[in-house]
Amino acid sequence: MSDTVIFDEMHGRDGVLRSPYAAFDGWMKEEDAARLRRKQREAEEIFRLTGITFNVYGRAEAAERLIPFDIIPRIISGREWSRLSRGIEQRVRAINAFLYDIYHRQEILRAGRIPVEMIEKNAAFLPQMVGVTPPGGVYTHIVGIDIVRTAENEFFVLEDNARTPSGVSYMLENRETMLQMFPELFAKNRVQPVSNYPQALRRSLSACAPANSAEEPVVAVLTPGLYNSAYYEHSFLADKMGVELVEGHDLRVVDGKVAMRTTQGYKPIDVLYRRVDDDFLDPLNFRADSTLGIPGIFDVYRAGGITIANAPGTGIADDKAIYSYMPEIVEFYTGEKALLQNVPTWRCNDAEALKYVLAHLPELVVKEVHGSGGYGMLVGPTASKREIAEFRAKLEAKPGNYIAQPTLALSTVPIFTNSGLSPRHVDLRPYVLVSPEGVTITPGGLTRVALKKGSLVVNSSQGGGTKDTWVLDE
Repeated sequence: MSDTVIFDEMHGRDGVLRSPYAAFDGWMKEEDAARLRRKQREAEEIFRLTGITFNVYGRAEAAERLIPFDIIPRIISGREWSRLSRGIEQRVRAINAFLYDIYHRQEILRAGRIPVEMIEKNAAFLPQMVGVTPPGGVYTHIVGIDIVRTAENEFFVLEDNARTPSGVSYMLENRETMLQMFPELFAKNRVQPVSNYPQALRRSLSACAPANSAEEPVVAVLTPGLYNSAYYEHSFLADKMGVELVEGHDLRVVDGKVAMRTTQGYKPIDVLYRRVDDDFLDPLNFRADSTLGIPGIFDVYRAGGITIANAPGTGIADDKAIYSYMPEIVEFYTGEKALLQNVPTWRCNDAEALKYVLAHLPELVVKEVHGSGGYGMLVGPTASKREIAEFRAKLEAKPGNYIAQPTLALSTVPIFTNSGLSPRHVDLRPYVLVSPEGVTITPGGLTRVALKKGSLVVNSSQGGGTKDTWVLDE
């Protein structure tokens, strides 16, 4: 790990402008601050009119919020991206191989590379998937790999999102907004496009259709409904792909196929991109009280009659306790060392690790193994004594529910403020599509930015914002 000096992606550690930002910096020096402030307000208005919001759970008002957007792009060189892409593809292929193995012969457990209890006692492991092979052998059709940077050539994977990674609509809308407001910037910088993602997603999903599907497979997006925090994204992707957005009550099993209600009667579906959790997918096979799923869909799936993306049971691959074994998983299935490093991780179900974590809580980040969205975590360096004491009690009561990591010196990129450019910490979520035809990685992804000075928490649910991510041609 590098020292605690913060790496700034625009100016490096020595304050010298880095080459990916050269053209942008020249443009910026000629810009009028008043115009940029006006553009920042204009961007917020575009997002408001477009309806790009998210819901915040756990708040009395359950308010819809506008996700903050910053007009200063994050810029990555083509060479940097090429290196990152190789590591991302290696990791995604290993995750898919791990899922196939864990639901079939479990060779990695037989080899002693992962303790058996890490799977057997894991709530994310789905016994109903044992022996089931998805169409095309693909489990993780859409993956989001969260990456942080700490130095010029030092990247770490913070977590793997293998269930239902969200945020891709913000990536697309961020780019659309920037193109609309600053066309001259794109003329000065050769930025790789992201706008073809919805078409690539549809092609990739169609390539995963069951063998007995029509020549042009029928794809649909399953949403839990209007009140889900990511509903905007569900409807956005369905619209951009040109497919139907459906809820559980629109679907039923007809003649051994899952079919959706249309004005001409029920029409069979070949591929269902579901944004509903495993537990709620099928009340006959999982939670009986679910009103979001489709009775019998899992039986059709096991019989090979439909593709569900991502496959049920993929949550075991993005469980944060399993994450700590990812270097071993990559090496076991690829025969290569992991190109992208993990953040060092203490598994709190281990007595020695727990002892260390309890002694160093003010210095560490502690996360729930099944948590997401920045909820249920402790950021030690910014937590109050009371918060640390409360978290200590949770940790002592259920240590197996948590992992801990050091506080990394996350890289910064500039954001636009009333007093000019100011550095803020960021992470990056590239989006990966997997099909029997190969792995496709969209150049860039979603950059999430901590808008509060010094804050390391970038999640929108915790007050973070987003910015456009540019990958240059070279």
